[in-house]
Amino acid sequence: MTRILVVAPSWVGDAVLAQPMLRRLRERRRDAALDVLAPAWTGALFARMPEVDATIDCPFAHGELALKRRYALARELAQRHYAQALVLPNSFKSALIPFFAGISLRTGYVGEARWGLLNDARRLDRAALPLMAERFALLAEAPGDAVSRPLAPARLAIDEKQRAQAIARLGLELSRPVAVLCPGAEYGPAKRWPPAHFAELAQRLAAAGYSVWLAGSAQDAPAGEDIARRSTATNLCGKTTLAEAIDLMSCAALVVSNDSGLMHVAAALGKPLTAIYGSSSPAFTPPLSARARIVRLDLPCSPCFERECPLGHFNCMRQLAPQQVWDRIEFDKIPAS
Repeated sequence: MTRILVVAPSWVGDAVLAQPMLRRLRERRRDAALDVLAPAWTGALFARMPEVDATIDCPFAHGELALKRRYALARELAQRHYAQALVLPNSFKSALIPFFAGISLRTGYVGEARWGLLNDARRLDRAALPLMAERFALLAEAPGDAVSRPLAPARLAIDEKQRAQAIARLGLELSRPVAVLCPGAEYGPAKRWPPAHFAELAQRLAAAGYSVWLAGSAQDAPAGEDIARRSTATNLCGKTTLAEAIDLMSCAALVVSNDSGLMHVAAALGKPLTAIYGSSSPAFTPPLSARARIVRLDLPCSPCFERECPLGHFNCMRQLAPQQVWDRIEFDKIPAS
């Protein structure tokens, strides 16, 4: 059997945005097994994508070179006799394993001086491909071909047994519709709507009859605790694995999220989604869903794409009032204001 290796991005959101590429690759290479080399924190995500045959742990921390360990892993992968590797990150180190593994066709963008490491090195036309998902998807095409549009939507599978176990373990109940709020964003504070705003929104949702769950990683737990203290929301930040978070989000009647990995997860689950943008731009990494609504102030200073507000005022998020977000939420039944 022909095997193809995909070297995955390290961010959860980028991993979701890679799925249209995987779906297109599956369309073009129906005979091939698709393996994904991904860090542990995104491996669970790829395991929920039906296009992926196997996920392989990439055990390196952000920025870690670890040449000897990369070479050892590459020699293990060489035993699988991959016909092609697609390298989605632009870093030098991400191209090392396919090179060390001797994979005959190594596809990716030129990136950080990767001539030689990649022998199907492509130049990115940023103007022609404004979306990150499009840039990934083009790598599934033959050299010189255009990206296939429209992009296939992202779709994630749910483990109903694991979902029931998580609900029982966390003492959650489903007697009321569930609103999931995602207050985190791993990239930095400039992408995070203030906890006080989330808390006000949580209280309005609770008054309208929703159970409010706060979803996020352990890094988001302090913000979750702050929101929970100011409201009746249930803080699940740091209490679930990514796989459990995916399953629990499938219970949601609506999701409100910063521009984050969980925003893209909600989009891939087809949930009514209100996506909050501040320092980043929906023109680059929008949620891939027809049920997503964008809310942003579109100030002259944004998007700046910085981790922290370079001007110190954080107006793009601070001045975005809960009422403005409320007005963009897709309700099955409009609650009383």
